[in-house]
Amino acid sequence: MILAFDTYYSDKKAKTVAIGFNAWTDAQPHEVFTETLDDVADYQPGEFYKRELPCILSLLSRIDLTEVEAIIIDGFVILDDHGKPGLGGHLYGRLDQKIPVIGVAKTNFALINEGKREVFRGESERPLFVTALGIDLDVASNYIRHMHGDYRIPTLLKHLDGLTKK
Repeated sequence: MILAFDTYYSDKKAKTVAIGFNAWTDAQPHEVFTETLDDVADYQPGEFYKRELPCILSLLSRIDLTEVEAIIIDGFVILDDHGKPGLGGHLYGRLDQKIPVIGVAKTNFALINEGKREVFRGESERPLFVTALGIDLDVASNYIRHMHGDYRIPTLLKHLDGLTKK
């Protein structure tokens, strides 16, 4: 199973949703996991992971990870070409580096050159920015490129974003 996570913040609450799917080309999730936490930490510039990582870890604790092939997060896995961990890098470490983590970001992060790939999907002229740990970056980028959907954002990731806001 592949898991994709996203979190939506409202006031001091965070709604985290994970969708599970079996193949990179799936159009529908196989499973949906949801959790809302109260009193989440405030955003700290440059330390976004401190806000979102506890939300992801809390939901992950309720999911059987034995069959998880990879985890997708909304954001960056690394923040520079020296491997400074972003949200996904911190998650990868907390998973004892046993499950690959792929970051898919909609906006560029200027400090990464070699450690990210631009992925163009559909007819969009704006790329997605992919980073990864535990899996070859080119392989991860191809997985994201070939996910279901004709548009820039893969169908499942668009669906996931909508679920966080319900």
